[in-house]
Amino acid sequence: MQEKTPVPSRTEAPAADPRHAEPHHLDAPSSEPDTLEAADTAPPSPGSEVADDLAGRRNMHQLIQLRWIAVVGQIATIAAVHLGFGIRLPLQGMWAVLAFLVAFNIASLLRERRPRFVSNGELFMALLVDVATLTAQLYLAGGASNPFAFLYLLQVALGAVLLKPRYTRALVAITCLCFIGLTIFHRPLALPEDLNGLDSPYVQGLLLCFALNAGLLVIFITRIGRNLRTRDARLAALRQRAAEEEHIVRMGLLASGAAHELGTPLATVSVILGDWRRMPRFAKHPELLQEIDEMQSQLKRCKDILTGILLASGETRGEAPTPTTVGAFIDGLVAQWRATRPAGAFDYDNRFGEDLPIVSDTALKQMICNVLDNAREASPPWVGLEVLHDGDTLVLKVSDAGPGFADGMLAKLGKPYQSSKGQPGRGLGLFLSVNVARTLGGNIAAANRPQGGAVVTMTLPLSAITLPPDAQPAPTDHAH
Repeated sequence: MQEKTPVPSRTEAPAADPRHAEPHHLDAPSSEPDTLEAADTAPPSPGSEVADDLAGRRNMHQLIQLRWIAVVGQIATIAAVHLGFGIRLPLQGMWAVLAFLVAFNIASLLRERRPRFVSNGELFMALLVDVATLTAQLYLAGGASNPFAFLYLLQVALGAVLLKPRYTRALVAITCLCFIGLTIFHRPLALPEDLNGLDSPYVQGLLLCFALNAGLLVIFITRIGRNLRTRDARLAALRQRAAEEEHIVRMGLLASGAAHELGTPLATVSVILGDWRRMPRFAKHPELLQEIDEMQSQLKRCKDILTGILLASGETRGEAPTPTTVGAFIDGLVAQWRATRPAGAFDYDNRFGEDLPIVSDTALKQMICNVLDNAREASPPWVGLEVLHDGDTLVLKVSDAGPGFADGMLAKLGKPYQSSKGQPGRGLGLFLSVNVARTLGGNIAAANRPQGGAVVTMTLPLSAITLPPDAQPAPTDHAH
């Protein structure tokens, strides 16, 4: 396990209500659920309530922004019709409706600034206010004969995207009732009767309303399509990630099974080598004894690797942990790592201070060695290790002089398959190290150094690795 492949070298329109055509967030892709998914009637899955809250707040924010655009559009339209076309409008009533809409939007803006849950019902009520103000303006300006009555369609289209089906059906029913009511109850407008064709204000308004509806619906549907494509791409990426992680689980099961199977033959070989070591005929040949010692050393390394595999898969240790001290453990690990790795400058600075008894945990050893291997791979000429005692934690900082981590790698530190080198391990070494640290109650963080290179900081609670007082070993001298 100590030889896992390291993580990479961190390589605008008159009389229109424009907001009716702008879906709440069909613009930039987001890591949060799409608005289209708000109409889902399926039972909420774990975490969906939080996602619905985030989407609801964003939807309300978008409605507030679009409502301001609607206010500006209505002011421009009223001024153009009253002054440009010479059609007398009930300005007092229309300004009152606009004042109400402005006041409502200010109240919505103030309410939005407080962290709170925005339900689908609240979005429905906000759209009802928009329908009510549009109905009031149409009532004061000719009722259903006003060409801008077709803007109800945009209200319905927006509701179909923002709201759940039951609210959408209610909105359709309400807009239909409003339209029917406007055919009966309305204030007629004094329009010129000697104008026909394109000279007729009604025809001009109808053409403008048609152009607005057509243009805004095209934009609306185009954005929906783009949002759907973005969502599909994201779902495909999530499926790929799930498949990769499932592959890791399968590899772990395979490795665990192999470790169990290899345990018996390795134990047999260990017994045989021990017998050979004690046989008189071998005692007469120092070169044979040296070879047996080398075989036993390599056999012990195989056992350590198998123990690490079992630990990484969450199983019991293959061998009992050895009592030691922080200094002796780190010194021994450093000596072993230096002896088995390519030559290069290695700065070891042990500033832990007063030594403490701990357990020589194989998983802990592998975690540190994996990080050191990553640093050596990124920066063969130089690697540094600093050991610190920070309160109740053991801090190990591994530095290198390589190219450093890419921003994307820092954001996904410890995720599997994040290597950019295309080598077989593909970042699994650091992935396993992060999981070991989490298992022990610690964490691993990475950053780029100002002078170049990177530093990976391993922080572990001493309570997870220290021995109880009655099991403390004798003090061991160690170098710094």
